[in-house]
Amino acid sequence: MVNEKQEEKHISKENFSSYGNNFSVSFQIESSQSSFGYAHIIIPSNIVDKLYTESARAQQHSIHAYGFNRGEVPLEYIKQNFESNIVSHMKKFLFKFSVLNTLLREIRNNKIPVANEPRLVDIKLGPNQESRFIFELSLFPNLQINDWKYLPFKAPKRKNYKDLDRQVEFFIKEERTRLKNNNDQGIAVGDWVEFAVSLVDEKNNPLFDNQTEKFWFKVGDEEVSNPIRELFLHKHVGDVFCTKNAGLQEYFSIHTNTIHNFQIHIMNVVSNAFFCFELFKRHFKIKTNSDMNKKLIEVFSYRHDLSQRRSMVEETLKLFLSKNKFDIPNHLILREQKILLENIKNNPDYNVYRVQKDFTHRIRQLAEKTVKEKILVDRLAYQENIAISDQDIKSYLNLTMRPRTKEFIYFEHPEPMLEGQEIPIPAEELTRTCLREKTINYAIYHLTKK
Repeated sequence: MVNEKQEEKHISKENFSSYGNNFSVSFQIESSQSSFGYAHIIIPSNIVDKLYTESARAQQHSIHAYGFNRGEVPLEYIKQNFESNIVSHMKKFLFKFSVLNTLLREIRNNKIPVANEPRLVDIKLGPNQESRFIFELSLFPNLQINDWKYLPFKAPKRKNYKDLDRQVEFFIKEERTRLKNNNDQGIAVGDWVEFAVSLVDEKNNPLFDNQTEKFWFKVGDEEVSNPIRELFLHKHVGDVFCTKNAGLQEYFSIHTNTIHNFQIHIMNVVSNAFFCFELFKRHFKIKTNSDMNKKLIEVFSYRHDLSQRRSMVEETLKLFLSKNKFDIPNHLILREQKILLENIKNNPDYNVYRVQKDFTHRIRQLAEKTVKEKILVDRLAYQENIAISDQDIKSYLNLTMRPRTKEFIYFEHPEPMLEGQEIPIPAEELTRTCLREKTINYAIYHLTKK
């Protein structure tokens, strides 16, 4: 946590604010040369008070108090005697429900050059006052990518095996047959679902005006029952309904005795029943079936265990980094190393890797490369004013539906699993990943354009 004096020391020279939904967002950056800044997500006191009252009401059914029957404890008694419990719940709830989406959205909208994940350093929240979530940002403001469209780029060539063309033709035929035979009976296992969620009262009236947040959810096929999965199965795009689904309660806050009422609006579905070639064409700006076949060849043609597509992305990023050299602070590399190590530990071959004498050196190299690539691609996205839409996200998720087409993806989305259970992904987390992917596709498109 940072205290107020530390905060004042760092924040002084560059302040700007934006306003999204009911929340105010204040970015405070020491200077254009600074590698640190702060983002303040400020929630007005009237919103805090409404949620405080609603959270107290939502706990009425479970609180036991001397002299009162269960479920009949007065709200004022709960507010006064269970303040710490309610505040703890609200911190977790607000962070997952709105704060994280708001932060990432405003970072993108304001083109803040954040070089790593924002870190939550303090929360100031209590009844009868505005709430403030404070994030520390690692900044990288000075990278300018000039004249990149004129860089000499030689795209890796495909293997000239006729069998590759036959594999692509078979893939297309198989997926078109799936589409023809598809009998749409609503959302099914394997689908991705985008849904908007808002808080409503017991009469299903909105608790807050204009406070709706979007999430994506992958309907998994795990044998273990998941209440959120059951919430979406067999529903359709456009469906609107209210629910007190236990899975959503647990996702938004571990205080499962606080039961909120949610309104859900199903916005989009990406079907697992078939691979959508129209989304594929849109994703890569393809107009003809012939060009589509050529593009698909990129993930069927391999050289030295690397697909043509993967080689193309690697060469593109290597070219950009060779022409735009920059150093990054050691703390960014160390944080990325930690993330990489946590992911590698889940690999069955981890024990084989870690005994290699250059294992630590290779992890550090990979961490540095990963951080630099994200900084560069984010900077290019801001510089070129690349926008992202729901259609872009659907096109990206469409690629995840088949093992072969996953090879088209370089920047992977957050894993929608926690302790073996599928969980929602805040829409802005997925948007950030998709923007990076769209940006690298944009770069390749211009570098290879004849």
